[in-house]
This record gives sequence, structure tokens and C-alpha cells, in this order.
Amino acid sequence: MPEGAAFPGSAAGPPDVAQWRVMAAPLTVHFSSDSDHKPVVLLGLERERPDGIVWGGAVFSNSFGQPSGYAFGGQRLYRWSPWDPLYAEWTAGILYGYKGDYKHKVPFNYNGFSPGITVGLGWRYSATIAGQVNLLGTAGLMFVLSYDLP
Repeated sequence: MPEGAAFPGSAAGPPDVAQWRVMAAPLTVHFSSDSDHKPVVLLGLERERPDGIVWGGAVFSNSFGQPSGYAFGGQRLYRWSPWDPLYAEWTAGILYGYKGDYKHKVPFNYNGFSPGITVGLGWRYSATIAGQVNLLGTAGLMFVLSYDLP
């Protein structure tokens, strides 16, 4: 890449002290089209420790318009690429909300509860703002914006 043509961003790294982060996902793209699909909107809160461990929760309307939730733990991974603002994150936890006709849309669902796993790539735009793209199993991609609280 030519000198001075770097992408705008701020070096990503774990916080010096544990901090809270708010998240919003205004857009999810599904890999398949289904006439039952509805827009997915997510609001979440996450806590990150100085070692990169994250935990939190989110509420969202799932792909079928049902109120849903996700409680999770995971880790942010930093400084593994030549681009300092780039990071990766994985989470695993419990999903709730896929019920009725849609209970088989997530694996291992029992009374609306099922395991959940996400993996994502993010870019830190400033010291407090980042964007992330999460892979939602075989269902789609979720585009997330986050803000680190002071």
C-alpha cells in the first residue's frame, strides 16, 4: 500500500481497566431469502476485561420478528494482523426466542432456548467507536456498531 494510503482507524487493543460497551446492529443480511424473514435489530451491552475476555447480553428481534435475547461470554483478539485497528471476536452463549413455527430454525432448541455462537471481525475507527461484522452460523451476517463507555 502506498505511503499515506492507510485506512483511517485507531489501534485496537484491550482496555487498561474493564469497561462497558454498548452495541447496536441496524442491519443483518441473510444468506437465503425466506418470505418469513423480518428486519433484525439488536441492542446490546458488553463488558471487556484487560485480558480481552468479554461477557454481556443483547436483546433483538429475530429473523422472524420474535423478541429474542442472547447472553454470552467470549474474547476479543488483538494484534494478529498487520492492521492495528483490526480485531476479531468470538462469543458463545445461550439464545432465547425462536419458538412456535420457527423453533427448528436454530439447532438444539428446547422451549425457545438454544446454544449460540458468533465470530466476527471488527475495525476500531476511534478510541471509542468500532464497527464489526458477525457471522451468524449459516444464517447470515450482522453489522454492528459499538461505543466504549468512558
